[in-house]
Amino acid sequence: MFDPGFWEVTVIAVLGLLILGPERLPVVAKKVGYWVGKGRRYLSSVRSDIEREFRTDELEKILNQQSTEIEELKDLISDTKKEATDVVQETKELLETSLNTEEKKKPKTNKKKSASKNKLKKEIGKTSTKKDD
Repeated sequence: MFDPGFWEVTVIAVLGLLILGPERLPVVAKKVGYWVGKGRRYLSSVRSDIEREFRTDELEKILNQQSTEIEELKDLISDTKKEATDVVQETKELLETSLNTEEKKKPKTNKKKSASKNKLKKEIGKTSTKKDD
């Protein structure tokens, strides 16, 4: 910005003294100093507002990026849950089929074994209904 050196200030002061005179020079210098200070404060305020807006834009970009990543993770978790549920259901069906096949192959001679198999079937049914909820 405007950065006057020693000689520039000296030339301006001498010209001001010659043009304005010794009586009005201090008053004008005070007013000029006041307005220069006010202008600098205004520019500083504008600069800080612009910097703050840039930081806000960056934070919004980061927030949007993280929101997108969170949605992708939610979709991944949902897909994984569905796959796990399908595997559990498939395993349950295979186990029930296997137990039914064994019962058909073996003659019903031992009631304790049949009772334990029925109990196992009931347990499988209970666990699958709990997981379905």
